[in-house]
Amino acid sequence: MREFNYVITDEIGIHARPAGLLVKEAKNYESKIVISKEGRSAEATKLMALMGLGVKCGETVKVEITGADEDSAYEGMMAFFKENL
Repeated sequence: MREFNYVITDEIGIHARPAGLLVKEAKNYESKIVISKEGRSAEATKLMALMGLGVKCGETVKVEITGADEDSAYEGMMAFFKENL
């Protein structure tokens, strides 16, 4: 398992547009990717669950990646968060 924490810098947080892009990115990998905030979590491939976390600017999320391609998924998701969130 690989994981990282990330502080959201997008002014609106994880709202519809970046959540949709996040789901699309997560579906590129075989590994299971889970986003967690304050004890609540959602699979990165489930748009409504992600938006339900209510992640705002300045909040920290934990990204956990487990599976066969977790190393490439880790690199890809880390780059995605830095570029989009």
